[in-house]
Amino acid sequence: MTPGGDLAARIRSLVRDVPDFPRAGILFKDITPVLSDASLMAAVNHALEEIARPLRPERVVAIESRGFIIGAPLAIALHAGFAPIRKPGKLPFTTRRVEYALEYGTDAVEAHVDAVRPGERVLIVDDVLATGGTAAAAARLVRELGGTVVGFVFVIELAFLAGRIRLADAPVASILRYDH
Repeated sequence: MTPGGDLAARIRSLVRDVPDFPRAGILFKDITPVLSDASLMAAVNHALEEIARPLRPERVVAIESRGFIIGAPLAIALHAGFAPIRKPGKLPFTTRRVEYALEYGTDAVEAHVDAVRPGERVLIVDDVLATGGTAAAAARLVRELGGTVVGFVFVIELAFLAGRIRLADAPVASILRYDH
C-alpha cells in the first residue's frame, strides 16, 4: 500500500543521500530536510493517518529516533496513545528488551513494561524500512508485552532490501519506495 505519487515525489526531492553513514558502504536516506518543510510534514502525517485509520490502532509505537517525530503527531491524529521504543539504557522506568541480529552483529530495543496494554491494537511507526530487523524486533517486543500488531507504516521503504518480508504478519505501508 502506497499513497499517491505527488507526495512521494515531494519527499524524494528533499531526501538527502549521505554516503558511508553510519558505516562504510551504507547510503543513508536522511529525511531531515523533509522534516524542515511544515506543509510537507503535514501532508506526510495526513497520508499516514489515512493509511492507519482503518487499522483502528489504540497505541502508536514509534522507533527511536526519527520514528518519534513521525509517530507522535500520528498518534494525536488517530486519538491513540503513544509509546517509544528505544535503544538500551535510554528509558527511565522498568523495561523489557528484545535482541535481534544484524548483518554485522546484534542490537536490541527496549520499551517500558507498561508501554502497551494486553490486547491493545498497536501500530508500529518509523521513518525508514530497510532490512526490517528493527521493526521486526519492535513487533516482537509489542507482542511480548501483550499487544496485537495491526500494521507498520513508514515514510520511506528501501524495497530492494526486502525488509517487508520480515514483517509479513501485519500490513506494511510506506509513502515513498526506492526499488534500487
